[in-house]
Amino acid sequence: MNPERLMQNFNRLIDTPDAVPRLRRFILNLAVRGKLVEQNPDDEPAAELLKIATESVDVPFLLPNKWVSARAGKLLNIQYGKARPAKDRSDQGRVPVYGSNGIVGYCEEVLSEESAIIIGRKGSAGALNLCDGPSWTTDVAYFLIPPAFFNIRFLLTVLETLGLGSLGKGVKPGLSRSEAYQLPIMVPPLAEQHRIVAKVDELMKLCDELEAAQAKRERRRDRLVASTLHGLNHGDSDSEASERLPFKESARFYFNHLPRLTTRPEHIQQLRQTILNLAVKGKLVSQKPNEGAGADLLRTLRMFKKQLMQERGIRREKDVEYSILTVGYGLPSTWVWAHVDDAAIVQGGKRLPKDAAFSKMPTSHIYVRVTDMKNGTIMADDLQYISPDVQKAIARYTINQDDLYITIAGTIGQVGLVPPFFDGHNLTENAAKLVFRGLNSEYFRLALSSEVVQQQFRDKTKQMAQPKLALKRISGAKFPLPPLAEQGRIVAKVDELMALCDELAGWINTNTTTSRQLLEVTLKEALRGKENAHQGKHQ
Repeated sequence: MNPERLMQNFNRLIDTPDAVPRLRRFILNLAVRGKLVEQNPDDEPAAELLKIATESVDVPFLLPNKWVSARAGKLLNIQYGKARPAKDRSDQGRVPVYGSNGIVGYCEEVLSEESAIIIGRKGSAGALNLCDGPSWTTDVAYFLIPPAFFNIRFLLTVLETLGLGSLGKGVKPGLSRSEAYQLPIMVPPLAEQHRIVAKVDELMKLCDELEAAQAKRERRRDRLVASTLHGLNHGDSDSEASERLPFKESARFYFNHLPRLTTRPEHIQQLRQTILNLAVKGKLVSQKPNEGAGADLLRTLRMFKKQLMQERGIRREKDVEYSILTVGYGLPSTWVWAHVDDAAIVQGGKRLPKDAAFSKMPTSHIYVRVTDMKNGTIMADDLQYISPDVQKAIARYTINQDDLYITIAGTIGQVGLVPPFFDGHNLTENAAKLVFRGLNSEYFRLALSSEVVQQQFRDKTKQMAQPKLALKRISGAKFPLPPLAEQGRIVAKVDELMALCDELAGWINTNTTTSRQLLEVTLKEALRGKENAHQGKHQ
């Protein structure tokens, strides 16, 4: 398979992640191996073109007969730039001023009169830029004027394959000339360099077209996914419902085309959120009148809350900032809207006392942090502990397995269950706990994680310089409340659908791995085919 044949068959691999960037790198690698264009017997050999004595350096592939290889330090003079403070640059001037990764201004003075390749030295170490004319290079970059035996565009192609960026990521970040000078440089006949540059341009243009087609296809898929999920979320209640598919039709369309509509992890995340939204709208399971009414449950929850307050010695409730929904939706007839304050006591955690620190050794007292709170639970893989003395000072601020947690600083609004392992351990001041009785805790978590509640949390924090979700605003959030029995059925259905999402995510991961492996095999076959063709001509 030759490169042209590869391009013709590349459409079947186009959806592989990073497919086009990998193809670009493959083209460049072919170019510097002499396998992108045919050799011309009339071309002047590179050894005669150099007119300097060089010691050939081994490279891990066979070079064409008229090519030579040598250490970069034998062929190139990489020069330091010169400092050019920002005050000495402007937005216009005779020549561009280059930093480590592109133009950073203009000036009148010239450091290099000739066209040059700019190489990042610090910051964006190894970054490459081509300057076609006079320029100034600052001291965070190098500039390289190509020798007469190099086409500047071909030399740029060679440098792009050397991995200069990896040389600048050592103990002392920054690209070292001495390290760069040890790299092998391939030199073909000058006429062949011109042909290679032309072929690279041609193939890179095809890559641009493939990339544009891929982006267009992804935009169409994303719009279709967004439109369909919007239909699921709003199909029967949206003011523009007449212009969209009804809910049942949207659902049927989405699940009939699920593999085509869920091709990336972000699609799965969107689907998960849609499932949550449908769950708290009463659209995942049917309503059963014999299961009671949400209004009756609401009265019961208020009674349970009063009991909890008496048990915990809480005499008065704190101020509550109640939400007013600007965008709501209709609930099933057996459901009601409730405030968190109707069902739960919201209490904060506590920071460590002044001058206190985490214990260097594990103790019997865990300090639960926001970083431990992930995926709707608390993780036990990187715990911090406190000493008995520190725990005694903050002993009131614990969390129990019957509570929910909600993060209120840093990552805001994540809600989760408390595993039994963390029962009675201390809670960070950057999270709060919800103490309640009579609610299905899984449903309560789902409801608080749904978009209608999360939007309330965002609205309550977005105006703050350092966002933090106040406890009174958590208490005032509104959430949909179905009868208790229906809550259990909703949780079961959500679990079933989330398991499907897990399967889809696994399928995407497997498909991505397989596609990448197929791409690697295809590229290697293309390279092997080109090498065999060249070897046959030289026998």
